[in-house]
Amino acid sequence: MGSDGTEEVAYATDEAGRDGESEPKGIHRSASNQIGEMNLESGHQLKRGLKSRHIQFLALGGAIGTGLFIGSGQILATTGPAPLFMAYLSMMMVVWVIMNNLAEMVTFLPMKGISIPYFVGRFVEPSLSFADGWNYWYAYAMLTAAECTAGAIIIQYWTHSVPVAVWIAIQLLVVLFLNIIAVSFFGEAEFWFASVKLITIIGLIILGIVLFFGGGPNHDPLYFRYWGEPWGAFVPYLVPGSTGRFLAYWTAFVRAGFSFVTSPELIALSAGETVAPRRNIPKAARRFVWRLAIFYGLGSLVIGVIVPNTNGDLNGDSNASASPYVIGIALAGIRGLDHVINAAVLTSAWSAANAFTYSGSRVLYSMAINGQAPRIFGLTTRRGVPYVAVGFTLLIACLAFLNVSNSGAVVFQWFTNISTISGFIAWIVICITYLRFRKSMEYHGLLNDLPFRTPLQPYATYAVLFILVILTLTNGFQVFFPTHWSAASFLAAYITIPIFLVLYVGHKVWYRTPFAIKVEQVDVWTGKKEMDDMSAAETDPVPRNWVQKAWFWLA
Repeated sequence: MGSDGTEEVAYATDEAGRDGESEPKGIHRSASNQIGEMNLESGHQLKRGLKSRHIQFLALGGAIGTGLFIGSGQILATTGPAPLFMAYLSMMMVVWVIMNNLAEMVTFLPMKGISIPYFVGRFVEPSLSFADGWNYWYAYAMLTAAECTAGAIIIQYWTHSVPVAVWIAIQLLVVLFLNIIAVSFFGEAEFWFASVKLITIIGLIILGIVLFFGGGPNHDPLYFRYWGEPWGAFVPYLVPGSTGRFLAYWTAFVRAGFSFVTSPELIALSAGETVAPRRNIPKAARRFVWRLAIFYGLGSLVIGVIVPNTNGDLNGDSNASASPYVIGIALAGIRGLDHVINAAVLTSAWSAANAFTYSGSRVLYSMAINGQAPRIFGLTTRRGVPYVAVGFTLLIACLAFLNVSNSGAVVFQWFTNISTISGFIAWIVICITYLRFRKSMEYHGLLNDLPFRTPLQPYATYAVLFILVILTLTNGFQVFFPTHWSAASFLAAYITIPIFLVLYVGHKVWYRTPFAIKVEQVDVWTGKKEMDDMSAAETDPVPRNWVQKAWFWLA
């Protein structure tokens, strides 16, 4: 029996590992599927129904949400335009490395039912996988609740006559419907949701450029006026001088995390349901980050151009007028456009809730078939949808109904704080897993055979791992200033850390798992031959005209 309570088997078979080579002896596998093979029953498998454009827009839809459209306004008010812009650029560098780490692993083994916790258990050890899996699911459920809360806040911009509980219930029911039908329908819905979102942000960027040069109704060129008055580009945070300006940047850096956490994982989680994954996953990974750079880089720059950080509405308590874009439109004297933007922001929140429910249910499904969650969560419909996992994820997301008895802005802040720290912890685990994966591939002589390799590795991962540890530990640093101490703020910033540690230590003590699987025992072979054969059978689509060429390049 293995130290994790499962039966270990040392395989020395004649199965081809690579080009007819026999698989090495001593590979660590688990008969109970805790960390090894994924022996899915034929009647309970996910289906490959997501195309390239689906997974790319799924990831973008999860990344571009209320964090940019609403949360960025609070960052601007607190820190000023320069830290806002710098924070988003800094966080995009972190996301680029995390996306590369995930893309290398899932492109190598894009098996049905995989998730990040599966790779953690396979390349590191099962206790970390167990804690990481539940942390992911918890983060996605909280994010779904946050987006539904944001949606209810946005709707209240138009009317308060309908109880907020009704709007939350409608949103949850629509998300349930879109996630319970076939994955191809889900992917198509998310594609169009995200398309509206992308068109909106592109339009807002163009609008910002027009206002920059004085193309608004008042013909007053803004240039970088609000970068100089009244505080300048930086608003000192907590203390004056250069220290205060650095703390402003760091605060913006931490808060920017909410806009990005768990978004790279959306591509990885969809790998098992993606058509031609070894072609489409690298394509999506490469394009994902530069698209984010355009939307977030230019989007955050535009915010600092069209809105002064002293505007009181940036910290609006209960409606979408807190969106810096809406404020900028009002200041420019453009009538009617605020309603269009708020409708698009509502679609954005709905889209993100849709994507997070999908991801949370897939994490729970993967854990169920690997023995880390009750087996009932592994049940699927005939169309390959894990309906029990979807329902349970949305059941927890019903915490959004807290908005009924509390201020929407307060509830939204609770969810954002909790999910941000969960996301940072999850990224730390991804970095550790990738480093173990890379070391194992080197040991087995397979590193040069990876179907997708990224630059600056492993050095970029070490650097990002260090940054993420510091971000996690300093997530709520302001509460340690005497004038800013709050027990509620402290818990919101740090409660996830002990929860994660309890899950990790509890599993390790119960199953007596090793600190880490030895590199020579890490299983890099299971599923490789099947994925190689599947990849060899794939054919690249051939464009028949210039329209298709342009579409294939974009999608």
